[in-house]
Amino acid sequence: MLMRDIHEDGRPRERLLKQGAQSLSHQELIAILLRTGTKDVSAVELANRILQKVEKLHGLKEATIEELTAISGVGKVKAIQLIAAIELGRRLALKHHEERYTIRSPQDAAMYVMQELSSLMQEHFVALLLNVKNQVIDKRTIFIGSLNTSIVHPRELFREAIKRSAASIIIIHNHPSGNPVPSQEDIDVTNRLCEVGVVIGIEIIDHIIIGNHEYISLKEKGYM
Repeated sequence: MLMRDIHEDGRPRERLLKQGAQSLSHQELIAILLRTGTKDVSAVELANRILQKVEKLHGLKEATIEELTAISGVGKVKAIQLIAAIELGRRLALKHHEERYTIRSPQDAAMYVMQELSSLMQEHFVALLLNVKNQVIDKRTIFIGSLNTSIVHPRELFREAIKRSAASIIIIHNHPSGNPVPSQEDIDVTNRLCEVGVVIGIEIIDHIIIGNHEYISLKEKGYM
């Protein structure tokens, strides 16, 4: 490795020690995980190459060992280090949400699942089951696939709510397109589930649609 590479590879670690991890760019944090570059590029340059390949930071969530090792300069060891770090971060985020989280607004509900649901390639229909204090007692993925009235059956949703003695439910799903504007199908599904909720006695208090790190509340927009 050239002296220039040694200097550039070590710089992010030095900055972290002096200024803290929050001061580093995405590329610098990834460079620390990579540890070294190659004979041709520094670790920071290699990190930038990875981010370009996966289309920015959020793309790393879905990256596989095969996809990473296809990038010039990334071998199995570096790919494994990145995948392990991503998984650890995901688990830490989930652990944070496992505490009794209180929903006080549509934003609270959206932020609870934003990291998990943003940028997914398929639609995920999720239910937040709440107690009488609007605290999350469970989060359940009801189904994965395109949203329509024939697939989203009330039976599946309310079975989970009854099992956990939920007082109310917030339903959430993502739009892989990144655009959270509700379709007519979204509205029809919401109305159908709300009607069943009234009969059963478990209120659907909102339907949140997650886009690319943004959301829309059907309750706020007057659709329910």
